[in-house]
Amino acid sequence: MQEQEEKELKLEEAFEQLEETVLALEQEDISLEESFQIYQKGMELLKKCNQAIDQVEKKVMVLNEDGETYEF
Repeated sequence: MQEQEEKELKLEEAFEQLEETVLALEQEDISLEESFQIYQKGMELLKKCNQAIDQVEKKVMVLNEDGETYEF
C-alpha cells in the first residue's frame, strides 16, 4: 500500500511540474531557445506520466475471458 501511495505522490509531483512548465511557457519574457528547452522537458515529463498511468491501469483492472473486469 505504501508503494502505491509513493507512486501516486510521484505522479502528483509530475503533474505539478507540468503545471509549472505551462506557466513558464506562458511568460512573455521567455526566449525562443528557452521555450524549446522547457517544452521538450515538459513533453518528456508528459510521456512518463502517461506511461505511469497506463501501468497503473493495467495492474488495477484485468479483463477475463467472459468480458468482465476484476482487480488484479
